[in-house]
Amino acid sequence: MADTSVIKVNSQSSPKGAMGQKYLACGINISMRLWENEPPADAKPETKREYETVGYVISGRAELHLEGQKVILEPGSSWIVPKGASHTYKILEPFTAVEATTPPSEVHGRDDIKN
Repeated sequence: MADTSVIKVNSQSSPKGAMGQKYLACGINISMRLWENEPPADAKPETKREYETVGYVISGRAELHLEGQKVILEPGSSWIVPKGASHTYKILEPFTAVEATTPPSEVHGRDDIKN
């Protein structure tokens, strides 16, 4: 029988990751995280991750640099970063977004900072 557990996570008490993300609900194959009021900053070093990410901007603006392409993310924008794609973000205005990752980013060290 499949797991039918109901999990409720309150972002006010969610664990935080090393990059400032708040970890929200996490299942076996997918997880959510929240980037809340991230301050403007220079782009971080490019990285590749062992998970696929989809996101949605709630407020603020950022640049997504993905495999040589630049996309401006603003409220209402959604995006995808394929597994293994070289990418970085540059926050332009205080930025709040929610992302889903598959497999879950916080499991097995997938969210550890790597370049």
